[in-house]
Amino acid sequence: MRHKVAGKSLSRNTAHRAALRKNFTVSVIVHERVVTTLAKAKALRPHVEKIITLARRANDKTRLHAMRRAIALLQDKAAVKKLFDEIAPRFANRPGGYTRILRLPDYRIGDGGTKVVFELVDNKVLEQKIHASENVASTETAGV
Repeated sequence: MRHKVAGKSLSRNTAHRAALRKNFTVSVIVHERVVTTLAKAKALRPHVEKIITLARRANDKTRLHAMRRAIALLQDKAAVKKLFDEIAPRFANRPGGYTRILRLPDYRIGDGGTKVVFELVDNKVLEQKIHASENVASTETAGV
């Protein structure tokens, strides 16, 4: 029985789970959109949301301490810089719910695991990809 045991083990030992949590959070901050499995997304969502809340609540007086806490948790200064400079201001007026989990219609080839897209709510990743493909298409037609 798992009485008073919080969180999912994800079939990993403690050190592997900590590394997964850190790397997943950094990937979400850097790319703002990650394809993963449903179990990982559900298990790691609270950690991503807590880091974003830490950055969002930081004011001029507590910013340095919050940044040091985030660096201690994530161990990636570039991701922390993006978190505090770009992501936190976007969510300044949002009281939680910074992430979204969207199920994909296909399954993972090896084991049939449910694939999902884990993304920040107001990301511009798709718009940037569409805009980039339009620019490529327009330069190809202009060059011909």
